[in-house]
This record gives sequence, structure tokens and C-alpha cells, in this order.
Amino acid sequence: MAMRPLTKPITKAEPEGLAEEFFTQRKPAESRQFRLQVDRQTKASYETYEAAEQAGLTIKRGYPILQVGVYDAVQGINKIIEFPPV
Repeated sequence: MAMRPLTKPITKAEPEGLAEEFFTQRKPAESRQFRLQVDRQTKASYETYEAAEQAGLTIKRGYPILQVGVYDAVQGINKIIEFPPV
């Protein structure tokens, strides 16, 4: 049997600056008090309850089957948004 000739290993050079940055899928922690949640997943945070509720109603009108709520991070209260009475 013939021996294979030794080959030089292939090395990949990393582009400059890429090694210094750390990429992640995790978003930074929400810093505002009222958090808009869609199907129990936080989507955005707002300074006031009214702003979060308005954004939640907009989503609820477009997609009525979703569970939309506003979570108050300070008091730990979660309020589900329902359709307004017709």
C-alpha cells in the first residue's frame, strides 16, 4: 500500500475586529416599568401603563386570538388586555 503524502493543514484567518466583538441573540434587559407581553413573551417596555396598554390594544385588534398583557415590573402585577366593550 502506498502512503499518502503529508498535506499542509488549512487554517482560516479571522477578519480583524470580529474576534473582539461578542455576538449573542439575547436582548438587553428591559429597563422600563411596564412591559408589553404577547403570549407571555416580552416584546417591549414603556414608561407608562397607558402607552403599554395602547400598544397592546393595537396588537389585540390585529390578532384577536393572541394573549396580550401588560406586566408591571415594580408591583409584579400582570394584567391581560381584553377587547373594549362595543
